[in-house]
Amino acid sequence: MASPGKKLANGKPATPGKHTRRYPRYALDSRIQVRMFQNGEFADCWGHSTELGQDGIGATLTGKLETGEIVSLEIPLPLSPYPLKVRAVVRYTDGLRYGFEFLTLTVTQRDTIRRVCEMLANKS
Repeated sequence: MASPGKKLANGKPATPGKHTRRYPRYALDSRIQVRMFQNGEFADCWGHSTELGQDGIGATLTGKLETGEIVSLEIPLPLSPYPLKVRAVVRYTDGLRYGFEFLTLTVTQRDTIRRVCEMLANKS
């Protein structure tokens, strides 16, 4: 559920009760890298994930992104020997906190995320 102050992809403020997730989110603290194309060049920023779901991830970042912006994420995940590299769209912003929705996941990536979410669900 979205909280006050967050903005949806259409730029409108999110209000409690208006947005429900397709999949639950689970706490995940992992250092992530975000690659974006801004002002005519590629730039990177770093951050920490806060939560992971099968369709997206929440994170606190060092850089500034806009709702609707497409980025590349590199996320080290438990159960995976290599970082997950995916494209995502910024769905909400709240200060330095961002919500990303994954785009075009492969079957292998989707399965890895599902297994990690199952593991995280059993931890809590």
